[in-house]
Amino acid sequence: MTRDRAIRTVHTVAALRAQIQGWRAAGDKVALVPTMGALHAGHVALMAAARERAERVIVTIFVNPTQFAPTEDLSRYPRTLEADLAKAEAAGVDVAFVPDVGEMYPEGFCTIISLAGPALGLETTFRPTHFAGVATVVAKLLLQALPDVALFGEKDYQQLQVVTRLARDLDLPVQIVGVPTVREPDGLAMSSRNVYLSTADRATATILYRALSGAAERIARDGKVEAAVEEARAVISAAGFHLDYVEARHAETLAPINGAGDGPIRLLVAARIGATRLIDNVSVPTLN
Repeated sequence: MTRDRAIRTVHTVAALRAQIQGWRAAGDKVALVPTMGALHAGHVALMAAARERAERVIVTIFVNPTQFAPTEDLSRYPRTLEADLAKAEAAGVDVAFVPDVGEMYPEGFCTIISLAGPALGLETTFRPTHFAGVATVVAKLLLQALPDVALFGEKDYQQLQVVTRLARDLDLPVQIVGVPTVREPDGLAMSSRNVYLSTADRATATILYRALSGAAERIARDGKVEAAVEEARAVISAAGFHLDYVEARHAETLAPINGAGDGPIRLLVAARIGATRLIDNVSVPTLN
């Protein structure tokens, strides 16, 4: 699909809605790509997928403070707005919504979304307030734009399942689409946090994907889920990571599983190397 003008940047909900109202009047379908900026090829893939699904594409760039714990350095999160806008324009985005904190959380804001289901465990064990912040800001963005479709990367797999459940439970009129993880040639999942990795840690980081892929292949081969997961934990820890978790979960509900027959299965990992925390996940092929 072609765009008839350069990207436009808006900073208020009113301006965003006014732009969308014009598109709706023309009968255009609208896709939304929420981001926190520091855009990379993974985000570009989301924008490309959005262009395939709608005449108009919005990318949001907002570093959401409510999803950061007090122990996490919000100020350290990379902010590269000028480069982000150039990448979004090159990807065919029509509008960048770039609100400030006061626009998203005006004085007196006191509402937060409470979660269960796929939000329980995994990331929540280590970042207990994280998904409440994610769910709240995503719900706001979806209601502000009311897109036909919103796209999220599978790299943040638990987030994808939380958002999917959120839209379903709140009857939000939007299709949530997961886009496969974009990887570096050596398998490392693309992430805005990869810029924090030292040269040595960057080389080691590829272990995450290799360990998960090996565990997935073993489960598909012999069905021994716990043995495969334990082996992946040992490999990752031996490489020098501080391991938060490696888990096998039901791919849709993220509930714990008892064996290979409880699938479909997703393997998920979170681990720290140096000062950087990385996450990744892979699907388990159907048991042979």
